[in-house]
Amino acid sequence: MRLVSSFNHLIIMSANQRLQELFLIAYILTGTLLMSSCKKDPTLPVLTTDEAIEITTNSATISGNVTEDGGAEITARGICWGTVTMPTLSDNFKPSGTGPGKFSCVISELEPNTEYYVRAFAENRVGIAYGNEVTFKTGIATPSVTTGQVTDITLNSAVCAGTVINSGGAPVTEKGICWSQAPDPDLDDSHASVSAGTDTYTCTLTGLSSGSRYYARAYAKNEGGTAYGEQVVFSTKVLDIEGNIYGTVCIGNQVWMKENLKTTKFNDNSALPLIEDDSTWVHLETPAYCWLNHEIQYKNIYGALYNWYTVETGKLCPSGWHVPSDNDFMILEMSLGMTQAQAYGTEWRGTDEGSKMKSTTGWAKDENGTNSSGFSGLPGGYRWAKNGAFNGIGEITYWWSSELNELYGWYRRLDGPNSNVYRSGTSKKGGKYIRCIKNSN
Repeated sequence: MRLVSSFNHLIIMSANQRLQELFLIAYILTGTLLMSSCKKDPTLPVLTTDEAIEITTNSATISGNVTEDGGAEITARGICWGTVTMPTLSDNFKPSGTGPGKFSCVISELEPNTEYYVRAFAENRVGIAYGNEVTFKTGIATPSVTTGQVTDITLNSAVCAGTVINSGGAPVTEKGICWSQAPDPDLDDSHASVSAGTDTYTCTLTGLSSGSRYYARAYAKNEGGTAYGEQVVFSTKVLDIEGNIYGTVCIGNQVWMKENLKTTKFNDNSALPLIEDDSTWVHLETPAYCWLNHEIQYKNIYGALYNWYTVETGKLCPSGWHVPSDNDFMILEMSLGMTQAQAYGTEWRGTDEGSKMKSTTGWAKDENGTNSSGFSGLPGGYRWAKNGAFNGIGEITYWWSSELNELYGWYRRLDGPNSNVYRSGTSKKGGKYIRCIKNSN
């Protein structure tokens, strides 16, 4: 009986213990459910947008402040903007970090004199929220203008083009070209203007000095100020004593004729002897000239051939110009890429400087140059000092310098198959071409 009683007592105790455990589990579950029912669902963030600061013609700084995260992590925030009200991320936007708090962005590549609408934005797992909208207006920029080519160059005038690329956000009130013999001309220098018409325009530059280097720039004005295009360099044509007109070209700091001399008079208006007889030519020790193959039809193509005794007079080129010295040629060659050591050498020197001096037409097939210098050398041959014959037509050309190499005159030579420049001296009695160069100031 005692054993049965003890066994029943154990059963009763075990049941009571299980009941207590069940009550405890029920209590925990009930508390958890109650706590869950009290926790709020996350919402969209709350944020503000500050007024724009540091406004320029094409940028501004905008700040925002995420004041409430909505009960969820802020995974993105930033600024969005556009030219219509209530901009969204479908418009322009720029991110600026994560999390709550203040932030700022510099927005750029804006159009000048344009009103923009801006809002801060922030994103959490619920979605994207926007701050209040603010507006600002960019400043007025100066116009953007480019300088075009100079054309129709004469002794005293030229035509230059310009194009207004961007008005700067305000009407262009004036546009034109300014020019000077000094770099970077502006409206304090000579200028011509137009006030209407298309964005691309031309102006005639007048009152120029013949045979001179000029700098020109396009300009445009609006209420934001005056803007200038890049400068271009050109040189006017030059006239010799007979009235022959020559184009000129700026190469480095020099101004050269881009055609061979063709005068039959000295610059004091005295006559220069025309010698056609071969025997007379080779024995002559006084000034003389001739035309290639004794045919004046070559005058406007190749110019005249002169012996060195003509050069020696110092009266051949127009006033303010001279027959280039050996050093003048070296400066030209070095401005085209030849090293000083190469320039002081003799015979074939340099690399492609000769090609840069050759015309793009007039030479044999595959022997034309690039003429990147504008020198425009043509293969007019030469008259041989030994017998007065004409040689090398279409294949070669020579130019005299004003200096002697002992008993011989220095010259420069270009050949069809070669792209470099030949330097040497030869008999004063030879017939070669002349390229005049403007005196340096």
